[in-house]
This record gives sequence, structure tokens and C-alpha cells, in this order.
Amino acid sequence: SCSTVLKTLHFITTPLSEEEGNFSLAYIITIHKELEMFVRLLRAIYMPQNIYCIHVDEKSPRDYKTAVQNIVNCFENIFISSKREHVVYAGFSRLQADINCMRDLVNSKVQWNYVINLCGQDYPLKTNREIIEYIKSKWNGKNITPGIVQPLHVKHRTEVSYREYVHSGVPYVYPAKIRKAQPPHNLTIYFGSAYYILTKEFVRFTLSDARAKALLEWSRDTYSPDEHYWVTLNRLPG
Repeated sequence: SCSTVLKTLHFITTPLSEEEGNFSLAYIITIHKELEMFVRLLRAIYMPQNIYCIHVDEKSPRDYKTAVQNIVNCFENIFISSKREHVVYAGFSRLQADINCMRDLVNSKVQWNYVINLCGQDYPLKTNREIIEYIKSKWNGKNITPGIVQPLHVKHRTEVSYREYVHSGVPYVYPAKIRKAQPPHNLTIYFGSAYYILTKEFVRFTLSDARAKALLEWSRDTYSPDEHYWVTLNRLPG
């Protein structure tokens, strides 16, 4: 039962400070295995003033999906992504999973300030309050999505087309012998982390701007597009 979940796992049910209560974070968590690890992560980052979108890999076992749904049903501020992807490692589906959650989050009633994305094998080193204080002290109004101009040794990721294949039931991406067109709008491709802390305003921009949409379409057949998409858009002037 939900009361047992809340009590035995010691979920925090009220904001621990006024500062935290007035600064809501959104989380995107992409998961596909290890239910216990997911619950430990969720319990560690959970705050009632925050909001959480969980993307469960569409190809995960049915009993895993059911277990996650049962946990999520105990909380008003946690939900399963309305659109789920068959996630392929280093494929476009990993980026699309985050975008699906972003669309849900911007339409939620919770007035969150920043969104943080995690995978099921992550675990926080800082408290909720420490994360907020860090954002406010150094990044207030800015995105944390570090990167550099695309290095030569990863140029192949966006210079040739990558396709999804399945071998022995395992999906993967592999380069095809087709060169890609140049990036749209003469964009300079930057390369960095797939993980970020983004402002709500930037998220709205990525979901609506013509350049962002064009880059997203161009990135469909690239290798691990989540490692260039966010950082490239963040480097746009203004």
C-alpha cells in the first residue's frame, strides 16, 4: 500500500526549508532495469515541491513497468511519460525520451525552475538544498550543459548517417556509408555531456524554436545525439 511505501522508505513529505519550498526542480529519470536502485534514487531526490517525469523503456518487462507504475501512483507529483520510446543505446530514441518528458513537464501545473535529467543508475552526492544553492550562486538564469567545439575524434558521429540494427534480439546503432548534409542554419556543432540542468525558459525554446526543431530532425541519424543537441543549442547567440 502507498502508506507502507511512504512510511517504510521514509519519503520526505514536507519541504525542509522555505528556500526549497519556493524553488521547485523538475527531474527526468530514464529507467529500464533494477527497480530497487530506481526506488533508492527516487527516495534520495524526492521533495514534495518538485515534479518528476519517469520514462520507462518501452521494451522493459511488463512486471517491471507495473511495479514502477504502482510506486508512481502513490505520489501526485510523479508521473510516467505520456509517450514512451524503445530506447537504443547511443540512438536518437534516448534523446527523444527526454524531449517527451519535457513536453509533459512544461504542461504541468507545477511552476518548476530548472530541469535535471538522470538515468536509473545515478545517485546524488548533494542534498536538494545544496543543489538549489549551487544553481543560485553560480548559474542563476543560466544552463549547465558544458561542452566544446566538436573534437576531431568524434566528428564521425555527425558526418555519416547511423542506422538502428538488431542482432540476436539486441538493438544497436551502426554507421551507414552515407555522408550527412551540413547542419541546418549553419550551426556549429558542440560536443559535451548528455546530462544537464536547464532553465524552464530554455526548455520552452528547444520545444518551439525553428532552429531547435531543424537540429532535432538533422540529428535523427547521428550517433548519441544527446551529447551534441543541448550544448549546441545553448551556444546560440542570445
